[in-house]
Amino acid sequence: MEITTMAQATQLHAQLLKHPQSDPQNLSRIFNFTALSPSCNLTYARHILNSLKTPMNSYFHNTMIRAYSDSPDPFQSISFFLSWHICEDPYSPSPDRFTYPFVLKACSKLKQKRFGKQLHGLIYKSGFAPDMYIQNALIHFYSGCDQMGSASKVFDKMPERDVVSWTSVINGLVDNKRPLEGLRLFKKMEMDGFEPNDVTVISVLRACAETGALSVGMKLNEFVNVKGIKLKKKVVTAFIDMYSKCGCIDSAMRIFDEAVNRDVYVWTTMIAGLASHGRCKEAIELFEQMESVGLKPDEKTMTAVLAACRNMGWVDEGLTYFENIKKVYKLRPTVQHYGCIVDLLARSGRLDDAEEFVKSMPIEPDAVLWRSLIWGCKVHGDIERVERLIKHLEGAKMDSCDDCGTYVLLGNVYASNGKWKNKANVRRLMNQKEFVKPSGHSRIEINGVIYEFTAGSTCHVEAASIYKKLDEIEETLRVNGYYPKLSEVLLEIDDEEKASQLLHHSEKLAVSFGLIKTEPGTIIRVVKNLRSCEDCHSFMKHISGVYQREILIRDRIRFHHFRNEECSCGDYW
Repeated sequence: MEITTMAQATQLHAQLLKHPQSDPQNLSRIFNFTALSPSCNLTYARHILNSLKTPMNSYFHNTMIRAYSDSPDPFQSISFFLSWHICEDPYSPSPDRFTYPFVLKACSKLKQKRFGKQLHGLIYKSGFAPDMYIQNALIHFYSGCDQMGSASKVFDKMPERDVVSWTSVINGLVDNKRPLEGLRLFKKMEMDGFEPNDVTVISVLRACAETGALSVGMKLNEFVNVKGIKLKKKVVTAFIDMYSKCGCIDSAMRIFDEAVNRDVYVWTTMIAGLASHGRCKEAIELFEQMESVGLKPDEKTMTAVLAACRNMGWVDEGLTYFENIKKVYKLRPTVQHYGCIVDLLARSGRLDDAEEFVKSMPIEPDAVLWRSLIWGCKVHGDIERVERLIKHLEGAKMDSCDDCGTYVLLGNVYASNGKWKNKANVRRLMNQKEFVKPSGHSRIEINGVIYEFTAGSTCHVEAASIYKKLDEIEETLRVNGYYPKLSEVLLEIDDEEKASQLLHHSEKLAVSFGLIKTEPGTIIRVVKNLRSCEDCHSFMKHISGVYQREILIRDRIRFHHFRNEECSCGDYW
């Protein structure tokens, strides 16, 4: 009898109790179903375990721990393990090599660093430390708890490794915002003769998407094509995301068109990619096509749709889609949905509407949402509203005010209006709160190597050539109508120093290096971690026309495609 429902499991269990001489494997089947199936009933499974007088081995205990670790309450996994571990029954089985990985999984989910480290010590004392299965679980645990140093130590000391070992560390590095290190480790993994599996491919594609490492992503695409691997949905989604974020939206669309059995994640990733590239009309059309094939959008789909409206300034359409989240799609709006609408209203100049919208929200606004409103005020020169909003935030003692980005933006608003004393006060407050302003950096890939630049940096081995080229570019552009937007320099210095500050922004250094190192006609792709300033935007537009080069800049908000002195964003970002 195959068990497919809880009713069948309880019926079979009743027969087993009436006829104990029946097949003993039936109890294991019932236990597995109640513990591990989608219809699991962990309370029932625990009753079965408790009814066993003397389990001959640890199988039932391990299955219970595994089920708890995958449940909504993984702490039960730790609790059950502890009660089992301290049990003094001499007939009770002892934890074995299959026990610890499931407990470590629960520790990772709960960020239980201290207990996980104690468990590591117990593993060592129990003699299971050399086991590869356990070592891989330790890497996953430490990575999930932001302890990459410890994860790397476990990995480095492993006498033998498999593809899971390598993938766990690569994935941990990407999760902990160290994607360049993840790519370097992947290269070493290949050199050591290990072939990536699906999970490896997804992790490396995430690193490519983050850094703009297009060449690595394309090699992975070739690898799966040569192997004739039928791409799973998660891998398809990762490829679409990688190509979109590396500036190859047409390649992303090709992967999407070739995909079979697309799920909501595949569609959503493609919609989001189109929106980020300014192809918002296509994004909305794709969303409508998704609905026509009977797929229901989820929260992330609607965020992508609202982002498309935001990027084009479609206020009425955005508000309609927002209303449909509840009315039509029966979803609960998230803070990201509210944030898109606030950003849309604020950037369109409807600051009163944006502020009223925030006040009417049924959920607590986050720091990003407040910054969107303050940014809109900055763009439209409403400094009085900014000061009032900040006082409101501080007076309400809201967590969203305790955010570095909010104070940086406030300081920029004061500086852009020449209120240097106010900016100094903001800086003093940031120092008191021990906030550190994130440094801007830009990355560019040349011949498979990722180069990173920070504003004004002279660390690059070819810094002299880069700055010389940059001076040449600026001189050429000035002859053709470019003039630095000095208002973008938010420092109390003279105009000559301001022009120098602007010229040394990180994306300009990256593009200068790209012009030196790439052939004419090659697309220059740059990934920047902050929003582009107006001067850099104007600078790139002029370069695209004067030097006849296509330049793609991905900033924190969206993509900017510069061609023939025009940008895909239409100067709206």
